[in-house]
Amino acid sequence: MSNSVKLLHNLLDYCSEKNKVISKNIANIGTEKYNREDIVFNDLLNDNVNSLVKTSNSKHLSSLNIQENGSSKFKVVEDSSEESISGANNVSIEREMAELAENTLRFRFASKKVGDYYRQIQNVIKGSGRA
Repeated sequence: MSNSVKLLHNLLDYCSEKNKVISKNIANIGTEKYNREDIVFNDLLNDNVNSLVKTSNSKHLSSLNIQENGSSKFKVVEDSSEESISGANNVSIEREMAELAENTLRFRFASKKVGDYYRQIQNVIKGSGRA
């Protein structure tokens, strides 16, 4: 599997976790003293981008630094800002809906690219001549 497809799979995992966090924030918009949550993705992205450096020797570090041990790849962080936006806590429905729309677009992009990759492989296997 190519490195870019692995990165796209990580992006799909991120979008799934992000959607869960956004849903939780929206569900708790009326809960007093609830602090909105978010996911930290930048560390994982930086690790993966840095790991894409080509290696020329088997003694070099491996090419992808992806956690495969079943532990969560993402860190859920609590936004403890004291600003009460909804009247009960710091959840803003406008912000959550904007993040949901952005996350949906990101998910559609990644799923389309992964689908395109597997369709190309299928076409090569079938011998349709299009790769």
